[in-house]
Amino acid sequence: MSISVVLADDHAVVRDGLKLLLEGQRDITVVGLASNGREAVKLVQKLSPDVAVLDIAMPELNGIEAALRIREASPRTRTIMLSMHATSEHVFRSLQAGAAGYLLKESAGSEVVKAVRAVHAGRRYLSEKIGDAGSVAGGPALSRARSPLERLSEREREVLQLVVEGRSSAEIASAINLSPKTVETYRSRIMQKLDVHDVAGLVKFALQHGVTGEE
Repeated sequence: MSISVVLADDHAVVRDGLKLLLEGQRDITVVGLASNGREAVKLVQKLSPDVAVLDIAMPELNGIEAALRIREASPRTRTIMLSMHATSEHVFRSLQAGAAGYLLKESAGSEVVKAVRAVHAGRRYLSEKIGDAGSVAGGPALSRARSPLERLSEREREVLQLVVEGRSSAEIASAINLSPKTVETYRSRIMQKLDVHDVAGLVKFALQHGVTGEE
């Protein structure tokens, strides 16, 4: 029986390229494509694939937050993160969210098939350029990688991403079923927790820590 895969990336060229590579294998079938984190979560809830390959930097809901929701909605689905970044913080946050694999985009073409097979078999897969899985997943490097994003709740991180993507409070409220007043409260709380005093500061923080869909 073939390994079922959902692919999520906001760049159609990347999605189509990975799909072509995976579907060229007899033991792998791509069952769904998504262009943002929300779509990815919905697809996984609907299709319950064996593996979900998620770009970290997607609009509306980034890949790490999507991985957290997928872990809750479909525990059997193994996730692989796809990113341009090899920093300890990005890798740590991905593993903390439940990801079983982490692929660098520059080597995804040559490694994605191996990664899908590995995580489906119950193993962890990290791009070769990241280094030894054990040193990233534990030990001193792990504590250094902890992110200031951990100060925020899941909902606060969701609001943060939408704020830095330029959404108004009314638009955010509509997107995540809150009142505009509640969104404003979240925005103030986020700034206080991060010690940031304006939206420009939030944007800078979000870019530094991989929150937004900008890569």
